[in-house]
Amino acid sequence: MRSFEGKRYWLVGASAGLGRALADKLVAAGAEVVLSARGEDELKQAVSEIGPKASYVVLDVSDNGDVIRAASEVGDVDGYVHLAGVYWPQGAKEWDADQVNAMCDINFTGMVRVLGQVVPEMAKRDRGHIVITSSLTGFRGLPGSIGYTASKAATMSLAECMYADLRKTGVDVQVVNPGFIKTQLTDKNDFNMPFIMEPEGAAQEVFDHMKSSRFKRSFPTLFSLVFRGSQFLPDWLYFRIFS
Repeated sequence: MRSFEGKRYWLVGASAGLGRALADKLVAAGAEVVLSARGEDELKQAVSEIGPKASYVVLDVSDNGDVIRAASEVGDVDGYVHLAGVYWPQGAKEWDADQVNAMCDINFTGMVRVLGQVVPEMAKRDRGHIVITSSLTGFRGLPGSIGYTASKAATMSLAECMYADLRKTGVDVQVVNPGFIKTQLTDKNDFNMPFIMEPEGAAQEVFDHMKSSRFKRSFPTLFSLVFRGSQFLPDWLYFRIFS
């Protein structure tokens, strides 16, 4: 079981929701956390609540120069957790170019920007822990989710590539695929969200996975079976059911 005592973790997208709740779990386990997000007021509030083992660095993952600046300011870390994301529900008939571009740029390319600063340093030291947050939606294309589902599928694929490359090194890679979590993002949905979780419960699932040596964790378990099982359906049946 992984120990977090004395370790330093950088959490991007951690001023609220799942990231904020996960920061509490890591600090309780003995880690120091550096929180990043775009909003400085929210970060200050989070750090004041967590205490002396928390600090913050403001970061906009859509700006490569800002990513480089923030990574330099944060310095060496033992672990990195990516949680940043944006979401607007929409289908192809309602395609909003600015919103779709933002979902792809922040949810996927923004993550790649930060990993580009973190992974080479960890690989050089042959030591580190990377946790990527994807989604159950990343397993297969869904209606009404242009931009978001594609960005999460790309995120999941990148995690698999990284795991394949680094699994026999000292750099551990993990990915978590949560279902619905009650946040300001899911508040935008006007449909029923089965098995929706509170951030604290989802954070416990992520933290339990981080303690393990397993690569992938999809939750809630029962709900995840729907998405994982859909991969084995032929196209004609899948789209008849899910469309």
